[in-house]
Amino acid sequence: MSELRTIKKYPNRRLYDTVESRYITLADIRRLVIERIDFVVIDKKSQEDITRSILLQVIAEQEHGVEPLMSRDFLSHIIRSYGGATQGMIGSYLEQSLKLFAGQQREARDRAKSVGDAEPALPVNNLAQKNYQRWRQVQDEIYRTLMNAGRSGGRGELAEEETGGVSYSHAAHE
Repeated sequence: MSELRTIKKYPNRRLYDTVESRYITLADIRRLVIERIDFVVIDKKSQEDITRSILLQVIAEQEHGVEPLMSRDFLSHIIRSYGGATQGMIGSYLEQSLKLFAGQQREARDRAKSVGDAEPALPVNNLAQKNYQRWRQVQDEIYRTLMNAGRSGGRGELAEEETGGVSYSHAAHE
């Protein structure tokens, strides 16, 4: 396993890669992420780990592109979730959802490679059904957790503020 790469951020806002011995840009940080190179960004003056802040800058830069990944509504929901009772749960949910999605993409690619000349529609349909069932299980678990969190707070349901304006009902969830 390789050692954690250190990037130093100087007061002049420049990022310095200690492995490559050169100044780098946010585009270079993005490349490190895409190539799955583990790194940490340290503020040279305070010695604080500012990796998350730099990663958010990379995301902000990407969102200014032609096709942003996150809608305005999605970003508003994220902002509203800060400070609420479900903040940690929402972050975990989003992280697990992305991991599940990435795993499903890998599985689809692997199946497509292994199928070769066989009838491609059948494996893809089976994979889609399997993915749908997994997604429903995750959604059901999140729903139960949210409802239990609301009950443990002495209320029968979560406040609209805590759910980002989303109303959860079992009938709507089905």
